[in-house]
Amino acid sequence: MRKEISPVPVRFFACFCVLMAVLFGASLLVTQPAFGDDNVQARQLVEKARMTLESFAGASEMEGFRSLMKDARGIFVSPQILRGAFIIGASGGSGVLLVRDRHKGDWTGPAFYTIGEASFGFQIGGDASEVILLAMTERGVTALLSSSVKLGADVGIAVGPVGAGADASTANLSADIISFSRSKGLYGGISLEGAVVAVREGLNKAYYGKNVNPSDILIARSVRNDHSAGLRSMITKMAGGRN
Repeated sequence: MRKEISPVPVRFFACFCVLMAVLFGASLLVTQPAFGDDNVQARQLVEKARMTLESFAGASEMEGFRSLMKDARGIFVSPQILRGAFIIGASGGSGVLLVRDRHKGDWTGPAFYTIGEASFGFQIGGDASEVILLAMTERGVTALLSSSVKLGADVGIAVGPVGAGADASTANLSADIISFSRSKGLYGGISLEGAVVAVREGLNKAYYGKNVNPSDILIARSVRNDHSAGLRSMITKMAGGRN
């Protein structure tokens, strides 16, 4: 007597194969953008970073952020980090880093990076967060200048104080990097322990017109793009120094 195969596992397997095909195709579209789009993407990222910084600066809950900005040596802004769960949980986004000259007090940048955990690919579901990292020490800045750094492992990170009345005195000032975030309209709450920050060489090249690394942009100052003037001006007003 022939044993019949239940249709349920077969349907499940078919659905799984279809979803994997969609995932693979979409990830190719996301991870392999046309080179001509890199300059547009870089410029949009700078503008979105400025808007994120503006919203953080104006929030009553961000008194601690505004207080710590005055002593920050570097600032990393990611307008959107996506968190999802398709087979494996993942999070990822892009951001810009600017650094303060300790002697002149002005700010240079931006340099372009990715930030995330597990993978940077197509995400289904999940939510989005805006994130700002303040590099409070030279070690924190140096770590972010590298091609890739794991937060919490290669450099110390702590969640910044959030709430009305919170200021720098309530923060863990021993950390090299202090993080602030907003998700679903609420400030604070996302942990970046274990997240990896890595350089986006394509965006840096597109924005400045040649191959450059973060040290060229932020330390040697061998390149500059006036498109970032609005972002640099806002940081200067918040942290002090010259534009």
